[in-house]
Amino acid sequence: MEIILPPGWPRPRGYANGVAASGKMLFIAGMIGWDAQGVFDSDDFAAQARQALSNVADVLREAGGKPENIVRMTWYVTDKREYLAAARQIGQAFREIIGAYNAAMTAVEVKALIEDRAKVEIEATAVIPE
Repeated sequence: MEIILPPGWPRPRGYANGVAASGKMLFIAGMIGWDAQGVFDSDDFAAQARQALSNVADVLREAGGKPENIVRMTWYVTDKREYLAAARQIGQAFREIIGAYNAAMTAVEVKALIEDRAKVEIEATAVIPE
């Protein structure tokens, strides 16, 4: 995997501007903050983000990948202010579960998610070396 940073651009904080990789591509559907049985343990934003990240990591491991194989993530959040207020806790969970911030990332505030209790949904693309 190669992180792409055009000359003169400042290094982004919390994501990469671009990532180049080759290998087996894995597309992970939007993961929300419920457990493997589809049960929410919390309505706290940071707790749901942690669980959603864990769910992403579980799917990745099942495919034979590792968190460092993630090249792209899209975060859908129902409340931008709640997301920003939980940034420190989300960052800690990200470092513990995923590791480095090497993926190209986008975060988008949305009106709602399909599951009423869900506050965040994370989809990911990984490239697993062959």
